[in-house]
Amino acid sequence: MAISAADVSKLRKMTGAGMMDCKKALEEANGDFDGAIDVIRKKGQAIANKRADREASEGVVLSKVDETKKRGAMVVLNCETDFVAKNESFVALTQSILDLGLNNKVKTLDELKSLNLNNTTVAECVIEQIGVIGEKLDLPYFDVIEAEYVVSYIHPGNKLATMVGFNLPDVEYQVARDVAMQVAAMNPVAVDSKSVPQSVIDKELEIGKELARNEGKPEAILDKIAQGRLSKFFAESTLLQQQFVKDNKITIDEYLKKQNKELTVTDFRRYSLNN
Repeated sequence: MAISAADVSKLRKMTGAGMMDCKKALEEANGDFDGAIDVIRKKGQAIANKRADREASEGVVLSKVDETKKRGAMVVLNCETDFVAKNESFVALTQSILDLGLNNKVKTLDELKSLNLNNTTVAECVIEQIGVIGEKLDLPYFDVIEAEYVVSYIHPGNKLATMVGFNLPDVEYQVARDVAMQVAAMNPVAVDSKSVPQSVIDKELEIGKELARNEGKPEAILDKIAQGRLSKFFAESTLLQQQFVKDNKITIDEYLKKQNKELTVTDFRRYSLNN
């Protein structure tokens, strides 16, 4: 049957698929739009199966805070090439998935994947876009922070994003943003020494002892030396104890206390495609 240009254009707007792919899908489905969409989805699944062993290490990392400033979300959508990652439609797709998760107040990746997007689930929409784009796509990460005040930061290029939660409402935006940028730049392992996992502490102590032993230090003082090195690790690797990158004469904790003696960080998230 003859397929009109208007029908092809309509299907393209619905799916984002190329003009020729839309025309072929409509021809295969005898002009039925639902059938044509299924054709495009099946193509996406076929390409997904074919490219399952490919590495999808490029992509987009986005974070956003809702209108209350008390909830933030972060999402990652991977693809194979930087060319696709920089495409406006790919970034827009990632943003729409993030907005959907934030607006529906879901907390897990599985919940996000089950939400409705463009008349299908998010998971199926990603598969459909595999057929449109021709690359392996993956939605590996979604997380949420809830606090009295939440700020988000996206590093230029959309390869790195952070979120930080604070214990008090109405934190000055620039102060909150400074801390979010600190997380991006310095990649802390925890908020403070109390929140560092015991497994990490045990590993650092063991490393400290082994280094001291290799330096020929007496066995009797290895524990003391390891504890000293652990303190240095806390100062370098926990957010509140790190030197503030904009003023290395003070720590992040001291910077926050300058704003309000009660102000502190309750939680943070950081995701980077590069490390």
